[in-house]
Amino acid sequence: MGGQAPVVQRIRIRYAKRGPLRFTSHRDFARAFERALRRAAVPIAFSQGFTPHPKISYASAAPTGVGSEAEYLEIGLQLQTDPEQLRVALDAALSPGLDVLEAVVAGEGSLADRIDASRWRLELPEIDPALAAAAVKGFLDADEVLVERMTKQGKRSFDARSAVTYIAVTEQSDLPSGADGTPCAIIDLVVRLVTPAVRPDDVLSGLRVVAGLEPPVPPRVTRLAQGTLTAQGEIVDPLDADRGPVPI
Repeated sequence: MGGQAPVVQRIRIRYAKRGPLRFTSHRDFARAFERALRRAAVPIAFSQGFTPHPKISYASAAPTGVGSEAEYLEIGLQLQTDPEQLRVALDAALSPGLDVLEAVVAGEGSLADRIDASRWRLELPEIDPALAAAAVKGFLDADEVLVERMTKQGKRSFDARSAVTYIAVTEQSDLPSGADGTPCAIIDLVVRLVTPAVRPDDVLSGLRVVAGLEPPVPPRVTRLAQGTLTAQGEIVDPLDADRGPVPI
């Protein structure tokens, strides 16, 4: 059996999960993405062995049911390819709502090493912002907020407070939920990547623990960014280091 062609180029991609497609599981997205690679005739490289797999590496995928503007993956190619042409072809081959936003040639280092935090927006329909702000204050004032989650190893208790570096109720008036006068609290949240991972629903569980905050309808959660957390609390896009210099 002949060996597979070597990887000659690596491309890093940022994509979004929007609208109903936020309910796409990571496994379903992976299958859809592999089909899109075939439809777009991308010269993807494959692993060695009897069951070769396409060279695709995912970084910190968002949970099912969560929207995202900042999902990342890396692919290995057998041929040099223009990143923008690749982005357009893949975006056209995926369903609307799974949107390829950017593609860049990978630089040195690991994509995963550039991601240690995420910024989220939590929309809580029918929750008064003042009530949410009081719950957030209780969460911030606590030294520890223990929550429970079912894992593969069974029910596990862990601290949802220590991973949160920023949480606040924000003022936003561009949401449809506020059009009819129904209150909607919007929480801006930054969480460090830890083990076990603290997810937005864990933070919401923490707000319930410390203040009894219980949204009457399911919250809408969107990941706005992920990357490296700076000392100033900003998140650096993991593709920043791969982008070429901006023309003056």
